[in-house]
Formats: sequence, structure tokens, C-alpha cells
Amino acid sequence: MTIELEEPPLTRDNLQVYKDLFAGTIGGISQVLVGQPFDTVKVRLQSAPEGTYSGALDVIKQLIKNEGFRGFYKGTLTPLVGVGACVSVQFSVNEFMKRHYDDKLNGKPLSLGQFFNCGAVAGFANGCLASPIEHIRIRLQTQTGNQKLFNGPLDCAKKLYQTNGLVHGIYRGLSPTLIRESIGLGIYFATYEALIKRELSSHTNLIRKDIPGWKLCLFGGLSGYTLWIAIYPVDVIKSKLQTDSLTLPKYKSSLDVIKDITKSSGIKGFYRGFIPTILRAAPANGATFAAFEITMRLIS
Repeated sequence: MTIELEEPPLTRDNLQVYKDLFAGTIGGISQVLVGQPFDTVKVRLQSAPEGTYSGALDVIKQLIKNEGFRGFYKGTLTPLVGVGACVSVQFSVNEFMKRHYDDKLNGKPLSLGQFFNCGAVAGFANGCLASPIEHIRIRLQTQTGNQKLFNGPLDCAKKLYQTNGLVHGIYRGLSPTLIRESIGLGIYFATYEALIKRELSSHTNLIRKDIPGWKLCLFGGLSGYTLWIAIYPVDVIKSKLQTDSLTLPKYKSSLDVIKDITKSSGIKGFYRGFIPTILRAAPANGATFAAFEITMRLIS
């Protein structure tokens, strides 16, 4: 069954791509500032050896005790720049694909499946950029105490390249990243558009730019929930690959990670760190969509 969602005419001008990129960057910066502490806790839980932490609260206690509140923002420079770039790619490609379908359908409403396709293409494009950025961020986030191998993002990128090269070093974890981004962002953007269209259809004469900011945050938060519920196990696999030893790697591929997690922890091993991730989903993604939509209103 095809679900059609009414869509007002899409904005088009010679600067539209640049506007999409700029608004996406603002959304990405908002996402990092709101979500980085949750992400640090998630990564520590995902990547630490079994028994290191008893749960998310234990990570928080140890982090504050050993590193202070600044520890929650370790490696923030990389995502602040990188996630800003990633989200700008996500949103600009998604908007480009929406305009592509709009031209193809001669202004007819896009279906839910077509919104999914828009997000999936955006996710694949973003995955190529997100993979090295997330790898560097995770290496920095998991440095604890005096065990400091990297002196910042540039030093990290340099050492990853020197140790294992471009493909097996900097781009380690690319395959699960592409899977996660394509499926996840397809669901993410389709959910958001479905919620927006449901809101528009339930109010007479309401247009998209008149939807209040708090509802944009709510819709973005709910979209974040669907994203992470769908693809969290893939994110765990990616994190395991990207925190593996550089000199004596335990895993050769994603399949090795799957086998190891299944053997040592069972299904629950694929959901380590899920609580801080799902707690992060609402504020971080709510801020992302609200910042993007409001920025677009201001510059359009």
C-alpha cells in the first residue's frame, strides 16, 4: 500500500544548495552540543572490555571522578566540525532528492517509500564522510587517564594512516557505517516527514513554516528514536571495529565482531550502551531538526 504525503511546492533558487548546506551545518552543531555527553557514555560502554562498567551510571561516575565534567566533551572538536559537515550533507542530499522526486512526479505528493529513498541516498553519501570522522572521534573519546596515544584529531588521523593506511586505518568500519546510515536515515527522514504531514493534515490552512519549534523538536526526537531502535546493533559492530587495537587487531571484519559478541554476550551484547543512546536521541535529534527548519525559515 502506498501512502502519499501532501507536500507544498519545494523552495528553489540558485542558492538553494548552499542554503541547505548552511542550515544542515547549524543543525549538526546543535546536535553535537546537545548530544556529545550521551555519546561519550555510549561509546565507553560499547567499547570497554566486559566488566569494566556496570552500566551507564557507572561510566558517568568514573568519568566525573577521573576526568571531570570536561571528560564528557573529549573529542568534541572533531564532531563539532565533522558532524556539522555530515548533517549538512544529510540534509542537503535529502532535500536534493526530494526536489528530484518532485520534478519526476510533476508536483504530485511523495510517498512514504520515496521519502525513505531520499533519506537512504543521503545516508549513503553521508556514510563516506561520517566513517573517518567517527573513527577519529571514538579513538579520542576512549582515551582514559594517562593512556593518551593521540594528541588531538589531526595527530589521530596521522597515526591511523601511518599504522594501517587509508582503507584499513582511517576508513576502518566503513561497511557497517554505510549500512547504518543508509537504512537509518531512510527511516529517520521518512518518519519526520510522516509526522510533519500528519500535523499539516490535522489543521486547516496550516503550512510547514508555521509549525512551532517545540513540535519540530518533538518530531525530530521521535525520528531519532526510530533511527536508533532500527540500527543500534550495527552501530555497536562499527564501534567495536573502530576501537580495536591498531597494532594487533582482534577483528578482521564485521563478521568477526558479530561472532565474538554473540559468543561472549549473546543478543544483549548488541545493545550495550543503548540506554544513553536512546536518552540522547530525543534532545539531540530534536535540536537538529528544529535548528535546520528554523534556519531555513530565516534564510529563505
